[in-house]
Amino acid sequence: MALIALAADKGSPGVTTAAVALAAVWPRRSLLAETDPAGGDLVYRSAAAHGGQLNPNIGMLSIAATARRGLVPDQLWDHVQPLSGGLEVVVGLGNAEQAAGLAGLWPTLGHAFASLADSPNAPADVIADCGRISGDTPAVELFPHAALVLLISRTEPEAIARVRDRAAALSAKLHGGPRGAASLGNPVIGVVLVADPGTAGKLVNQVNDMLVHAQTGARVVGTIADDPAGAEQLAGRKRGRLDKSLLIRSARKVAADLYQQYGAAWAVPQQGPVTGHAGAGR
Repeated sequence: MALIALAADKGSPGVTTAAVALAAVWPRRSLLAETDPAGGDLVYRSAAAHGGQLNPNIGMLSIAATARRGLVPDQLWDHVQPLSGGLEVVVGLGNAEQAAGLAGLWPTLGHAFASLADSPNAPADVIADCGRISGDTPAVELFPHAALVLLISRTEPEAIARVRDRAAALSAKLHGGPRGAASLGNPVIGVVLVADPGTAGKLVNQVNDMLVHAQTGARVVGTIADDPAGAEQLAGRKRGRLDKSLLIRSARKVAADLYQQYGAAWAVPQQGPVTGHAGAGR
């Protein structure tokens, strides 16, 4: 099972950028799913492989109709579009009102996303961009099916405090209560900090101490560089060697570390370097 769900508590810490970057460098075939009930961003900011726009009607919207009749994991590929560069995506909803069409279907989606890794035909790990979450956000219903739930946070004090509280709330919901550092629950709740590379190491230790002290059952699993230029390249809005950007280099390390620690049972085929924008070189 390999569903990796990314989310944030509040603000705009860069969940979509982190999700695209991780999916683009993931150590095996990946599928990026925009599962934010408030709507997706890729249809507005990324080009399709054919050079035109992504079709907003093929993705989460079309999956909703299929899922009402039952959803076999391999059917997900019928709702996938490739970005320029090759990254395969399930395009998100157009707006929050469309989320009503997915009412009651989130657990079905979670099971299908998680089971895609075991497909005998076209296996892939699913990286889900769940956007901002709160206690009543329906995307949280994906989390029990996930192998990892990654909370993305910037490093301002108020952002760290919010991610601590959100991790504690998720631990109570998913694991049944507070947990110490030696008692991580399943799914694993991790924190990914979006930080200046020069200060990241010190911040990781400080945030980990806070997470452990609060018995959140979470810990920092990596840092992604706060790299606006790299984010612009990833979205296709700026030219440059994306594979040399701090964003992609840091995302590649996070992906490799996650696989080394949690993915021992997953096969890891070789992958070529990232040379264009989202998913290039795959």
